[in-house]
Amino acid sequence: MTTLLIVDDQPLQRYGFRMLLESQPDTEVVGEAAHGAEAVRLAAELRPDVVLMDIRMPGMDGIEATRRIVATGGRSRILVLTTFDLDEYAHAALRAGASGFLLKDARPEELLAGIRAVAGGDAVVAPAVTRRLLDAYAHHLPVRAPGAEPVADGRLAALTDREHEILVAVGRGWSNTEIAERLVLAESTVKTHVGRVMAKLGARDRVQAVIFAYDCGLARPNPPL
Repeated sequence: MTTLLIVDDQPLQRYGFRMLLESQPDTEVVGEAAHGAEAVRLAAELRPDVVLMDIRMPGMDGIEATRRIVATGGRSRILVLTTFDLDEYAHAALRAGASGFLLKDARPEELLAGIRAVAGGDAVVAPAVTRRLLDAYAHHLPVRAPGAEPVADGRLAALTDREHEILVAVGRGWSNTEIAERLVLAESTVKTHVGRVMAKLGARDRVQAVIFAYDCGLARPNPPL
């Protein structure tokens, strides 16, 4: 059973989500919050598997609430709702520690699939979309000179050469299938390597591994089209 906390400042929206989720045998709504501060308090109290988080709310918004919930190190994973798939709010939410995002007009089956994926430890956003977001908002990052060495981070030293190679590939937005094809590895082997990389980095999911690679300079912004 996946437990959920619904966070949205619109009562009708919360009601709609609750009706959908409670119609499913494997999901249970354990709480609702109308703003970010309440979401932080209830997440600590109820420890839901998934927090369905609206971004734009008065007072503490969904980005700051996500940051605070993730900072506690608790079990709850955050799935944010946004209006546009490449907007700055989605970018900020991923950097705050969200495990993914869905569009507000996602079909019910897409929302349910996203919730189940996040509850199972997967990220609900393709690595390539994460890269596009990072590229689109690269101006928020410190500027590095072309050819500059990656940023020193002790976690990188813990990676084997192969794991380092896998992290670079993940940072480029490649799927496991693409990594397997390009590095001539079995896909099951790639999956094992990705899992070890995330464990050594302390990354909650693949999205955070992509952001880590990007921030360290292992993945660089693609030139604009």
